[in-house]
Amino acid sequence: MTVEQFPAPSDVAGMYDGIGQIYGSAWGPNKHYGYWENDADDSSIEVATDRLTDLMISGVAAQAGQRVLDIGCGIGHPALRLVRACDVDVLGISVSHVQVARAKELAAAAGLADRATFQFTDAMDMPFPDGSFDAAWAFESMWHMPDRGQVLSETARVLRPGGRLAIADVIERGPVSPEGRVVLDHICENYAVRSLGTVDEYRTALAANGFVDVEIRDISDNVSRTLAVMADAVETVHDKLADLVGEEQATSLIDFMRLSAVTPESGYLFLTAVRA
Repeated sequence: MTVEQFPAPSDVAGMYDGIGQIYGSAWGPNKHYGYWENDADDSSIEVATDRLTDLMISGVAAQAGQRVLDIGCGIGHPALRLVRACDVDVLGISVSHVQVARAKELAAAAGLADRATFQFTDAMDMPFPDGSFDAAWAFESMWHMPDRGQVLSETARVLRPGGRLAIADVIERGPVSPEGRVVLDHICENYAVRSLGTVDEYRTALAANGFVDVEIRDISDNVSRTLAVMADAVETVHDKLADLVGEEQATSLIDFMRLSAVTPESGYLFLTAVRA
């Protein structure tokens, strides 16, 4: 008997093609967290989100002419920044046909369609030959994976020896209070997430799949402002969100964004590793 995995690709796609698009209409082209240097940093969300992308770019440390895999590429904005910064070729994969189509449009509009390509692919089962990429990143996509270990196994397979991996991910930090568990459960129930990973889980899974030189940074303090800022932005499109999910659910989603911003159990990591 086959056990269905959650979230299924259709669950993740449905989330991004539904409330994700409404969030994005208020948030901007970077559909991810922002990075602020400290409490006194008054950078705009555009600057802060680009700064987190640049941290990921430094993490993969790709060289000109190399081939990079973008696992869970969204609409491709970070991938295009990576192409420009490092003169590499990027292949982005997503389980949303809508995201893939939009990423292709943006790449063509930027004149980078020959360097940044996108396709519908499940990261749990990649159709790529062994060792076919020089580097890879997973930018806020791993929390959607039903089995992060399986994705890391596939990533190790398609990376050449010595290839670098960078991951930015929302994580769970313990111990978890009853109030914190409510917030974490809300995240899983509303954003196509089976569970949030932990630092220990990542260390174990990376080692089990042949990654070495693992460096993990908890950057929760640098990104925590994101959810409060995002809640303010999404509030401006409250009516559109309510039309999609109902007034009560729309209010709940925005309220939980604000609550998540101050819940210490919800954290964020940035890690790099090397395929042995």
